[in-house]
Amino acid sequence: MASNYLKYAVLLQKYRTPLLVASCGGVFAANMFYHACPDISYRQLYQAWSKGEPVALSEKLEDVFQQVLKDYGIHSPKNFSAFASFGFHPVGAGVPWLPAGAQIGIPANFNSTPDDTSGITNRTIYINGKMVDWSSDSGAALQQSLVFSRDAQRFAVAREVARLQSGGPVLSAAVAPLCLGGVWVYSVLMKQLFGLHGGPPLLRGAVNVVALGVGAVSYFLSSDAVSQWVDCNSDRRAAGVSRDYAKGGVEFYDKILSRNKTLRSLMGQKGEEMYALSGNLFPAHIFQLKHTPYTSRRDGILTLLREEKA
Repeated sequence: MASNYLKYAVLLQKYRTPLLVASCGGVFAANMFYHACPDISYRQLYQAWSKGEPVALSEKLEDVFQQVLKDYGIHSPKNFSAFASFGFHPVGAGVPWLPAGAQIGIPANFNSTPDDTSGITNRTIYINGKMVDWSSDSGAALQQSLVFSRDAQRFAVAREVARLQSGGPVLSAAVAPLCLGGVWVYSVLMKQLFGLHGGPPLLRGAVNVVALGVGAVSYFLSSDAVSQWVDCNSDRRAAGVSRDYAKGGVEFYDKILSRNKTLRSLMGQKGEEMYALSGNLFPAHIFQLKHTPYTSRRDGILTLLREEKA
């Protein structure tokens, strides 16, 4: 058994560079798969369905989408396409400069406006197995939080356009392979520092475990930092289109916070575990924040509006 371990150790040492490159490349490719092929992955996952058929995007929302592309200055709108998605706010995946382009899902509630809420009230929503009564106080509050003005809708779509146009998916996908490469660097540096390259296998193994731990911590911290930078950068770009877009951004995040507060109340204990009193999402787990606070995103746009006035 010891001889087999030594044999594998020798092989890993001999081919460590190509193995490292292949591993990092494989992780990056896996993270980028649904962005490189959004039609067969992301769109299939988020496509809205009704009566066994995919829901078509309404002409109203197609017009909103095309207007956002025009306002944002997208010179090749064929690189972006939209579809009807489930959920309550737009989602997106893909890289515009790749052959498959980018896909943005726009939810059905964006068919509603403050003057016409039929896109909400004609839908049945269940929370904790109970149908939401739109005529109740909590139902009315939820309905109000799901109806956005046209400016808020345009901002919500524009932030997805901005995130994809600026290469956000590529930056996020690059974090894991870079940290994986960092594990190898940490391991080599620590072995050189303590003179363990020719030392006992047990000590070298312990160093590798420490390097893995440092790499994991680096991944969690870097992933959060990149995710928050991409989110805030997308908000700034979308709000920078015009003052109306910026005002729409403030409204959009205000209503998300209002929706989450209502859901916290309607969902009982599960809602209290998911949503803070402020309406922000609680961290996914203790090691990773995952979500940029909605209050911070709203306040960032308010800062831009104040700076514009100044």
